Amino acid sequence: MKEIWKILKYSKKLWPYYTAITFFVVILALLNLATPFLTKGLIDGLTSKLGGQNVAFSYFLFLLGLILLSNIIITLISNVNGYLGDMMSAKLNNMLSERYFAHLMDLPISYYDSEITGKITARLERSITTISTLMQTLSNSFVQFFLTTIITLIVIAFYSWVVALLLLIIFPIYIWLTHLSSNAWQKRQSKINKQRDLGNGRFVESIAQVRVVKSFVSELREVSYFSKTRREIEKVTSGQSRGWHAYDVARRLALNLVFFAIYLVIIWQAFNLNFNLGTVVLLITLTNQAQFPLFGSSFIIDALQRATSDSKDYFDIMAMKPEIKDSEGASSLKINNSKVEYSDVSFGYQEGQKVLKNVSFTIEPGKKLALVGESGEGKSTLANLMLRFYEPSQGSISIDGQTINSVTQKSLRQNIGVVFQEPQLFSGTIAENICYAKPDVTRPEMIAAAKAANAYDFIKKLPKGFSSQIGERGVRLSGGQKQRIAIARAILKNPPILILDEATSSLDSKAENVVQEALEKLMHERTTLIIAHRLSTISSVDTIVGIKGGRVAEVGSPAKLAKKPNGIYKELLELQTISSTEVGKAKLKKYDIDS
Repeated sequence: MKEIWKILKYSKKLWPYYTAITFFVVILALLNLATPFLTKGLIDGLTSKLGGQNVAFSYFLFLLGLILLSNIIITLISNVNGYLGDMMSAKLNNMLSERYFAHLMDLPISYYDSEITGKITARLERSITTISTLMQTLSNSFVQFFLTTIITLIVIAFYSWVVALLLLIIFPIYIWLTHLSSNAWQKRQSKINKQRDLGNGRFVESIAQVRVVKSFVSELREVSYFSKTRREIEKVTSGQSRGWHAYDVARRLALNLVFFAIYLVIIWQAFNLNFNLGTVVLLITLTNQAQFPLFGSSFIIDALQRATSDSKDYFDIMAMKPEIKDSEGASSLKINNSKVEYSDVSFGYQEGQKVLKNVSFTIEPGKKLALVGESGEGKSTLANLMLRFYEPSQGSISIDGQTINSVTQKSLRQNIGVVFQEPQLFSGTIAENICYAKPDVTRPEMIAAAKAANAYDFIKKLPKGFSSQIGERGVRLSGGQKQRIAIARAILKNPPILILDEATSSLDSKAENVVQEALEKLMHERTTLIIAHRLSTISSVDTIVGIKGGRVAEVGSPAKLAKKPNGIYKELLELQTISSTEVGKAKLKKYDIDS
C-alpha cells in the first residue's frame, strides 16, 4: 500500500475525481445487488402462482420494470463513472509525466553522465502508464468489490451461515495464492525491465546516430544487440508465465472445490426443504456474483504488485535530491564588469581522483582567455564548473566578486552564453532555434541576430526562410550553417560572459572563416573563456592558461608564453612547423589542436 499512498500524495489535486468516482461506485455496488433480490421475487411469485395462489400479473410487471430501471441506471452511471475514470487517468498521467520531466530538469549533469537517454524515456512510459492504469482500476473497482463482498456475505449469512463461511474461507486462500504468484512474477519482471531498458536505450542511440551506424556498416550488429535483449526477455517471460499459470491452476482448483461445496450445501438444504426455489436462485446468484469481487480483488493485488515493480525506477528517480541547489537566501547575480576569477579550484568526478588541483586564474572584463592542455586535463570541466553543472570540491569561482554558489543558478546561467563545439539544435524551425534564448523576441531582433552571426544570407535563400524545418539536431543544415544558428542564438541572448568550446575545428576553410567572423562579433567586449582547438584562435586571445597534470602550468599573453622555455604554448608553436608530418599531427592531437 506504500506505493498507493505515494501516488495519492503526488495526485492530491485529483481528490474531486476520486470522491465522485467513489460515490458512483457505491451506488453501482448497491444496484448490482438489487437484481438478485428482484429475481428472487419473480421466482417466488411464479412458484406461488404455479402452486395455485392468486398472484396478479402486475406484480411481475412491477418487478420487471424495477429490473429494467435498475439496469438503465447502472448503464448510465457506469458510463459516467467510466468517463470520470478516463479523465482522472489522463490527468494523473499528465501530472506524473510533467513532474518527472521537471524533476529530470532539476537533476545535475552528473546524473546524465551515467544514464542512457533511451532508459530514461522507457521508464517514463512504463512507470506512468502502469500507475495510471492501476489508479483507474482501483477507483473504478476497489470500493465496488469491497462493498459487494461485504453485503453479499451478510445477505448469504442471513439465509445460510455455512455457505457464507465457505465463501469467507475462499477469499483469503485465493488472495494469498495471488500474492504468491504476483511476488514470483515481480521478481522476474525486474529482470525483464532491465533488459527492456538496455534494448530501448540502444535502440534510441542507434536511431539518433544512424549515420554512424551506417557509415561503419554496423546495422546487423545493432539489430543483433537489440535482438539479444529481446530474446532474454522472451526467456525470462517463459519462466514467468509458467509460474503464473501454475499458481492460477492452484487458485482455480481451490475455487472449484469450494464452490462445489457451496452448491452442494445449497442443494442439500433445499432438498431438505430449508429453502424455497426463490431463495435457492438468490443464493446461487449471489454466490456466483461473489466470484467477481473475488477475481477483482486478486486482479487488483496482481496489478498493484506489477505497478510496484514497474514504477520502482520512477519513484527512485523522483526521490533523488539535486546535488546542486541554490543556497538559502541566494541572490541574483549582478553584473558590473563581468570579471571572472577561479581561486584554488579542485575537482574530481570520482572520490579520490582529482581532475583539477588548485587551479587559479582571472579573466579580465571584456577579455578573451584560452585554455590549452592535453586531452583529459580538465579544460571542459573548468567551463562546466562556471555554469555550476558540477561543484568544486575545493576553492571557488566568482563573478564580479560574487561567488557563483551564493547566487541563483538561474541568474548565473542567464548571464553566460555557451557555444559548443558541436552545435546543439532542436528539431523545428530556424526561427524557433534562434529564438530559443528569448522566445518573445521581435522579428527585427531575430533578423539582426542572424545577420550578426553571418546566417541571414543562407537563411533567406531557403524556400521557407526562417520557417524552414531543420530536422532532428539540425540534420538538414551543413555544419557551418548549424554553427551560425547556434551563434545567432547566443547573440540574441546577449550575455556578458561567454564560454566558447571553439566551434570551427570541424569545418572546412570557407565555413570556418564565415563562422570565425561571426564568433569575433559575438566575443566583442564580452568576457570569454575559450577551450581552444585552433592555433590561430589561441594566438589572438588576451591570455593563455596552460593546464598540465590538473594544475596551472603557465599563464600569460601569447607573446609572453611564446618565449617561455619548455612551455605548452611554445611547444604548440614548434609543433606547428611539423604539423604536416604524422608525428606533428599526433602530438597536436594530444592537445585537441588542429593546425
